[in-house]
Amino acid sequence: MSCGNPGDIDCNEVLDQVYEYLHQELDAERTASIHQHLDECGHCLQEYGLEEAVRDLVSRACQCSPAPEHLRQSILQRISTIRN
Repeated sequence: MSCGNPGDIDCNEVLDQVYEYLHQELDAERTASIHQHLDECGHCLQEYGLEEAVRDLVSRACQCSPAPEHLRQSILQRISTIRN
């Protein structure tokens, strides 16, 4: 399937590699091609829930909650034990 622009890569090709794209595992040329396709193809974003996937990925990456105090203390105690 294609989104209609003759120069575009096929939607199926994009969707096969979208998670590699999100994890920055593709070369620069392929990354640019997929980026352009996703900018222009609402079908790919809607049909496969990529907007939600990107939102979830960003949300997980941006969470900066501190470790619970008991976990922190346990780790510090183990470090101290190993050093001695």
